[in-house]
Amino acid sequence: MGKEKKTAESTDRNQYKKRSQLGAICRRFAKSKTAMAGLIVLLILVAVAVLCPLFLSYSDDVIKQNMRERLQAPSLAHLFGTDQYGRDVLYRVIWGTRISLSASLVIIAIATVFGALFGAIAAYYGGMVDNVIMRIMDIFYALPFNLMAICIVASLGNGMLNLGAACVIGVIPGFTRIFRSAIMPIRNQEYIEAAKACNTSDLRILTKHILPNALGPIIVQATLNLAITILAIAGLSYIGLGVEAPIPEWGTMLSDGREYMRNCPYLVIFPGIAIMLAAMSLNLIGDGLRDALDPKLKN
Repeated sequence: MGKEKKTAESTDRNQYKKRSQLGAICRRFAKSKTAMAGLIVLLILVAVAVLCPLFLSYSDDVIKQNMRERLQAPSLAHLFGTDQYGRDVLYRVIWGTRISLSASLVIIAIATVFGALFGAIAAYYGGMVDNVIMRIMDIFYALPFNLMAICIVASLGNGMLNLGAACVIGVIPGFTRIFRSAIMPIRNQEYIEAAKACNTSDLRILTKHILPNALGPIIVQATLNLAITILAIAGLSYIGLGVEAPIPEWGTMLSDGREYMRNCPYLVIFPGIAIMLAAMSLNLIGDGLRDALDPKLKN
């Protein structure tokens, strides 16, 4: 009974400590006005992306052409105006939010998984394994992200799948470096040595003891890379190497509207504002998380 009571008390203390640490992080994050502003903007964009299928029809409202109403200026009937095919720009910007955010989230999730795997293996085993993995990552890291993405998409062909693969390959080296640098100071801690002494498997040590203690920098890196990925998707789509028409991706809308920019500037203004708001909000959140997770950086 005594041992069970001590174990329960120890578990309660650990849970209380975790809750108190999480609460402190949330309080530090909430103190940053810029981070909260970015969070509000991001929540609005996410709500728009999630709810837009409830009040918009993709076939009737987003991609259906109506040449009688082409190139109409913003009005009460069409708040953002219409494009060269008579499609409502507001509806297309709203649906583009869904495409850009969902694609970026999937890309960053995949890159985080592979980056965590490669970085954890390199840091935990060290030696030759570390050298091989990091030299391969250095090769990819030496190439500019946009240039490498352009080469991959140009060789594989246009399409969302190839665009996503190019972005994943370009983002993985950064995640691998961050994971490795976060894990290096942890791998020689006493509790890791104790786990090894208890014949705990390497997989369990990595997943239960090392990775949870290295999540702080990864969360910040993922948030900032979401903004980079949104810009990369828009940029590649703008030059014709990303999402193909008539899919309403923000970069594709910019590319379609540049021919009419002199007489109909709203065709590029509103998609550009959407890109700016998404990237800015994620960068503000990333900065706020960095300061909240490690307040020493702010000082």
